Amino acid sequence: MNIFAPVGRAFFTLLAQIGRLTMFLVEVVSSCFRPPIYWYHIGQQMMRIGYFSLPVVGLTAFFTGGALALQIYLGGNRYGAEAIVPQIVVLGITRELGPVIAGLMVAGRVAAAIAAEIGTMRVTEQIDALTTLATNPIKYLVVPRLIAAVVTMPILVAIGDSIGVMGGYIVSTQSLGFSSGIYLKNTLDFMKNEDVISGLYKAAAFGFIIALMGCYNGFNSKGGAQGVGAATTNAVVTASILILAANYFLTSILFAK
Repeated sequence: MNIFAPVGRAFFTLLAQIGRLTMFLVEVVSSCFRPPIYWYHIGQQMMRIGYFSLPVVGLTAFFTGGALALQIYLGGNRYGAEAIVPQIVVLGITRELGPVIAGLMVAGRVAAAIAAEIGTMRVTEQIDALTTLATNPIKYLVVPRLIAAVVTMPILVAIGDSIGVMGGYIVSTQSLGFSSGIYLKNTLDFMKNEDVISGLYKAAAFGFIIALMGCYNGFNSKGGAQGVGAATTNAVVTASILILAANYFLTSILFAK
């Protein structure tokens, strides 16, 4: 029976992690609706999470849109369907690639920063000092980051969608011989409001996941610098996996019909 012991330990460890995460999630969500609300910290985190992430999201979206247009053209050329490039580019960017790419880029940048910052505060006992000063660390540290991520991610994705579509437009008109006016007309005629809105819903959910994973791993870090490094790695990995999993479930729900 000893060969099953590692499996059992891993299973119970997973259950314990799920339980701790659930309790942390309930406390964070309930804290969002209780005063006080630290508006200054929310605004500060919106700048850090949203504004400072704009360059990496914009560059990634631009090159993704260009590569998508090129690949669709090369694939459609085999069947004489090159004209579908603008329609597929705008559909792929707004529904899937825009939110997912932005979520993964922000997860790599923001979740790591949040976990490192809060993890350092944990191992240096700054969080315990906040509790001693009668300041709820969840409301002071976690809630502003969570609200800022949920608010700014849809804005980032909307900008990223525009840049990604522009990347496909530039590649198509400059390299693939598409007419500028026809490309824009096909794009606008094919795009629907629900395509853009569905991507913004996904972006808000991804922002929630990114902030939650960063804060959770930072709060539960231990063991000095090595523990902070492990928390940072875990935050990025778990946030990325949950973003991809949430994308599948949200897609199946939003486009079930």
